[in-house]
Amino acid sequence: MAKKGKKYLEAVKLVDRTKQYDIKEAVELLKKTASANFDESVEAAFRLGVDPKKADQQIRGAMVLPNGTGKTQKVLVFAKGEKAKEAEAAGADYVGDADYINKINQGWFDFDVVVATPDMMAEVGKLGRVLGPKGLMPNPKTGTVTFEVEKAVKEIKAGKVEYRVDKSGNIHVPIGKVSFEDDKLVENFVALVETLQKAKPQASKGTYMRNVSVSSTMGPGVRVDVSNISSK
Repeated sequence: MAKKGKKYLEAVKLVDRTKQYDIKEAVELLKKTASANFDESVEAAFRLGVDPKKADQQIRGAMVLPNGTGKTQKVLVFAKGEKAKEAEAAGADYVGDADYINKINQGWFDFDVVVATPDMMAEVGKLGRVLGPKGLMPNPKTGTVTFEVEKAVKEIKAGKVEYRVDKSGNIHVPIGKVSFEDDKLVENFVALVETLQKAKPQASKGTYMRNVSVSSTMGPGVRVDVSNISSK
């Protein structure tokens, strides 16, 4: 087991592991425990009462955070003709077809998100073995397989995040940076909670959000009480 650093151990002392904090209080505490010499990312983690092995309890989707993530995403769009021009005008970093497929096959991965028009998926699908393991494969459920490339690119640039339950029933999503104003982190967190609440499978029984926490890149997790946050 990796040995924890002195700063981390000091930060842990500030957090009551038995308590569920109000999100505003949790954000304040999170900032106190962030001690790295860089602008740490802030992540929300959820342990959900779902069985991901069952098809009707898998949760996957995407949303645009109200205040973005604090990170500029590099977007690669697979498109041709007018749709390629549309993607370029929307601010995509890379736009093309066979040329970028060849580059990726040769080991190029200088991008964060891939968008593809449906007519390109027959070719893009051949990259499944290299894009899939990296979580970069375009998918209709996350809005990255679409003819609305302008909308897709603009949403990604504005702070779109993807969420997907893992085999243990957990979801991890970035919600900003430690440098964000407190209320912006709170707003992003609440929007994410409401989105996941709406995504609750009908087959899910018992407590849905079993454990929720927020943490900075190098800091300890701070448990959050989400009982007073309800989707409209």
